[in-house]
Amino acid sequence: MTTATRTAPAVVALRIAGAALLAVMGAIHLDLWGDGYRTIDVIGPAFLLNAIAGFGLAVLLLVTPRPLVAWVAALGALTAAGTLAALLLSTTVGLFGFTESTAAALWWESFWVELAAAVVLGVLAVLGRRRA
Repeated sequence: MTTATRTAPAVVALRIAGAALLAVMGAIHLDLWGDGYRTIDVIGPAFLLNAIAGFGLAVLLLVTPRPLVAWVAALGALTAAGTLAALLLSTTVGLFGFTESTAAALWWESFWVELAAAVVLGVLAVLGRRRA
């Protein structure tokens, strides 16, 4: 049994999990955007853009041909990591004049989903690169 054959089920599972996590990240940001974040300068449009990116990358990850999966996974991992960094910055020092709190709606859900997405998609990018 080759390494590629052994990793095939893992790649499929990571692809599905990564797509689900990106979609949930997008759903969280779309929900928060609809709940009032849309009225915050810079942050509002960023939340809408994040929702679109999350849903778009989720679909792209599922339909991309196998040789390109590593690239899409890397893009998704960077998006999730960037979103997580923005969440942490907005909570600690503020971001674009906006300061968030860990008591805010969906803060912890966002944190765990974005962290998990970055890890899962990072692993997929590495495994996908080996198989390409």
